[in-house]
Order: sequence, then structure tokens, then C-alpha cells
Amino acid sequence: MKIIKCLAERIKEEIHDAESYMDLAITWKEEQPEAAEVFNELAAEELGHMDKLHEVVTKLIDDYKEQHGDPPAGMMALYDYMHEQNIENVMRVKVKQAMYREA
Repeated sequence: MKIIKCLAERIKEEIHDAESYMDLAITWKEEQPEAAEVFNELAAEELGHMDKLHEVVTKLIDDYKEQHGDPPAGMMALYDYMHEQNIENVMRVKVKQAMYREA
């Protein structure tokens, strides 16, 4: 399903944006704490967007399974690969969020 690929790409973009905001938050925390906090909040919002998109993907896959059985193996392999990469990237963002809070 093309929509799953589309959603997976948007998820990747949300994670990338969250990481970019966390990099800015960490960079500016000492010199511009108010701006840094805005960047931190924006990163959290991006992860919230990611969660919403992931919920849609999960529902689409579940609906497909109910109506047609297992999705095509190639589609699931691609999704699983992208999902694993996204999990790794989210962990990197969460580490940066922890660094920001502890600094």
C-alpha cells in the first residue's frame, strides 16, 4: 500500500525534525535558555506528530489483515526495516532530550 510508504516517510521526517530541534536546544541552552526551551518543546511536538502517524500506519495494517489476511511480504519487509530505523533514530532524540534536561 502506497499510503504506508507515504506515512513512513513522514514519520522519518518528524523524527529528523525532532532531532534538529534538540540539537538547537542543546546548543542554545546556556546562552539563550528561553529559545532553547522553545526548541525542546518543538522537538516534543514533532515526536507527538510521529506517534499520530504511527497510529495511522498500525491501523491501516490491522485493517488490511482483517480484510485480506497478511499484507504482502515485500511491503511488510520494507515497513519493518523503516520501523527499526525509526526506533533507533527516536532513541537518539530521547538521549538528546535527557542530555538537555540534565545539563
